[in-house]
Amino acid sequence: MTEKDLTLYNLILKTEEKSIKQVKAAELLGISDRHFRRLLKAYKEQGPQALASKKRGRPSNSRMKESVRIRIVEKLKSTYKDCGPTFVWQKLVKVEQIKVSHETVRKIMMEEGLWESKKRKRLKLHQQRLRRPAEGELIQLDGSTHAWFEGRGPKCCLLGFIDDATSKIMHLRFVASESTAAYFQAFKEYLRKHGKPVSFYSDRLSVFRVNNDKEGYRKEGLTQVGRALKELDIELICANSPQAKGRVERMFNTLQDRLIKEMRLRAISSIEKGNLYLEEYIKEHNAFFSITALEEINRHRPCNLEAIDRAFCYKEKRKLSKNLELSYSGRILQIQTEQAGYALRGAAVDVVEDLQGAIKITYQGKELNYKELLVRDHQGHIKNKKEILLGLTSPSKGVVA
Repeated sequence: MTEKDLTLYNLILKTEEKSIKQVKAAELLGISDRHFRRLLKAYKEQGPQALASKKRGRPSNSRMKESVRIRIVEKLKSTYKDCGPTFVWQKLVKVEQIKVSHETVRKIMMEEGLWESKKRKRLKLHQQRLRRPAEGELIQLDGSTHAWFEGRGPKCCLLGFIDDATSKIMHLRFVASESTAAYFQAFKEYLRKHGKPVSFYSDRLSVFRVNNDKEGYRKEGLTQVGRALKELDIELICANSPQAKGRVERMFNTLQDRLIKEMRLRAISSIEKGNLYLEEYIKEHNAFFSITALEEINRHRPCNLEAIDRAFCYKEKRKLSKNLELSYSGRILQIQTEQAGYALRGAAVDVVEDLQGAIKITYQGKELNYKELLVRDHQGHIKNKKEILLGLTSPSKGVVA
């Protein structure tokens, strides 16, 4: 007998001894006095065994049919191999049209040896930071280099933007590596889709933060990305640790589990096809994981498309020689003018290069005509370390990492 059965038995004995009233006994058990009298009558007729539930030891009437269980196990071992319980449960309900609870799926996976209960990690204390109250007030961003297409495609990087107030994924983009050009394109797509947020929150990658001064704009402590965001009046904040931007870190943990399996089910194996699918995935992800912000207002601001294109390009300061020449990216560019060029000797000009490689030279807001004299053969081209690790560097050129 269970502890509950023993309590019932003791109370029945006390009512038999007249030491407690039936109404009080029923109150102690949390049942009606009518039901208690029914149990008392059964005890007098059949003895203590009448107090035990008749369903004990029998299978539940609401148990899963064996045919349904067999079907779920087949799907677990074939279509949804290596998938987690929550992901499998969503697919069984939505795709396979099998009505089953999340806990039932987890138990089946554990019984079949397909899932192990996770051990509780040792507690690490980090100072808690409250969410921003409104959407668009703080956007966390990062990049994750991973085998996103498993063995079906090349290893690449996924750039991700997540809203701090709602945990909504705002934008995703597959790129070859985490470079300035890749972030330029991702920022342009984000701003065209959502507008300008109040601030972006990134790590200390050299794309966002400089550690030593270089000539041109970098003497102000700004990278190309930092300068572009400043021109658009968007604050850039760099975190001191991964835990400080934990929301975007946890987002990539989820994506490395769920997004990879979604693309596996769709046989997606290239960056181009992956980028086409991302918008569909974002909608499904946000419907399941996002929350409501404390304030209903959206802090994103409208942004002019021309201003976006003007900001997200490479800009460098150069000084003209006596021959009105300058050096840029291994090229010698000479200013062409019909008038005497004495005023331009030693002048500081701006060299602007867009993402397609087109170059403009401006002086005091006016564009100057130029021609390219020659391209110098550099033996030590500076490349991004991540591009080298991914094998994106040409073997015919020397590399300074």
